[in-house]
Amino acid sequence: MKDLYRYKNLEFLSPDSIRRAQDILLREHLRHCREKSPYYRRILKKRTDIARFNLDRLSTLEFTDKSDIEKHNAEFLAVPAEKIAEIVLSSGTTGTPTKIAYSEWDLKRLAYNEEQSFASCGFGERDTVLLTCTLDRCFIAGLAYYSGIRALGACAVRNGLNSLESHRELIRRIKPTAIVGVPSFIRKLGVYLNQEGCLARKSGVKKIVCIGEPLRDKEMRFLKVGEDLEKIWDAKAYSTYSTTEIVSTFCECSAQNGGHLHPELAVVEIIDSQGRNLPNGQTGEVVVTPLRIEGMPLLRFKTGDIGFLIDKPCSCGRKSLRLGPILGRKKQMMKVQGTTFYPQAIYSCLEQIKGVSEYYINVSSAGSLSDNIEIYIAVDERSCTKEKIQEKLQARLRVKPKIFICDEELIKEQVYTPGARKPVRFFDRR
Repeated sequence: MKDLYRYKNLEFLSPDSIRRAQDILLREHLRHCREKSPYYRRILKKRTDIARFNLDRLSTLEFTDKSDIEKHNAEFLAVPAEKIAEIVLSSGTTGTPTKIAYSEWDLKRLAYNEEQSFASCGFGERDTVLLTCTLDRCFIAGLAYYSGIRALGACAVRNGLNSLESHRELIRRIKPTAIVGVPSFIRKLGVYLNQEGCLARKSGVKKIVCIGEPLRDKEMRFLKVGEDLEKIWDAKAYSTYSTTEIVSTFCECSAQNGGHLHPELAVVEIIDSQGRNLPNGQTGEVVVTPLRIEGMPLLRFKTGDIGFLIDKPCSCGRKSLRLGPILGRKKQMMKVQGTTFYPQAIYSCLEQIKGVSEYYINVSSAGSLSDNIEIYIAVDERSCTKEKIQEKLQARLRVKPKIFICDEELIKEQVYTPGARKPVRFFDRR
């Protein structure tokens, strides 16, 4: 475990070579779980096949979900207390944040993961990177990106969740070549710069790594926010995905066609509602087994996020699988008149309607078999009427949600909560 770079560039090898390496790493991971983690020692005590375990047997192991980590938090710890280097918080199923502990090794692994991810989309030591995500409040993502940028040898500018004015001044003075942050905020920053006469496309920013919100739809087409980012900034926008528990990131490469899995760091499965593995390309819940974790190792962690795997060759030369856009949260699935879909399907449609400026969704129960969906929308063009929006949504979703046209400021008050890490557009009242 102690040589981070031992498997560097594994993703460029053949699928068979990747699989053989993952078999070895999976066995090492299972041994660590059984020997060091009280929780998994109990789960794995009857397994007699760990010495010959491989990816084909992974589906025979139990799943781990957030509620397991909440209920048995201390039992997941696989290192002595004195080896804990960082404690972060993950959102819990009960509303109370769950403690996740990292060792010094895990923090180095985190930096390595982000170093490889940033390098894959063209970052290098000559870049100056503006971070618009926080490093405080027990939030791991900001620390991860900072660590990766430094491991790469690039320059980090930690301005965090600061004002538009503050970011404008830093961009003017420091002239960063790249930005990391939530795409809707970076779009807002670009619009602000243009209004202030400091054209975003002339700022020198050429790369944007987007966190917390998807850039693409199920067909891998840019959502409007992605199109806007590249147009406003005259820069390339890359999507990335992770969760606090898995200490692993799936970031798009220069081809911008799905987040590459670093196979030496994680095994990813897609499962259906019954927990059965789905073929590549089919949509289901993302399940991650993060490899080479020391502090709180996990097996088959159910993220609750809905996505799919891409196994078609990538033009960048990597042979590893790629994770497509996150299409929603499992618990956010809505059902109307027998049709099921996720909030992202609505977002994707609204983002493509010219004149829609802001929006959020309210969903409530209409009984055990159906939901009520209300969409509150602000428009900035007269031609963008409620009827037109409803027609577009009905064509895409095959259902007819209720539409309310509202004042933009009222919607922003709901969506942009002070102190929140990203906009909140889905309100579940069920």
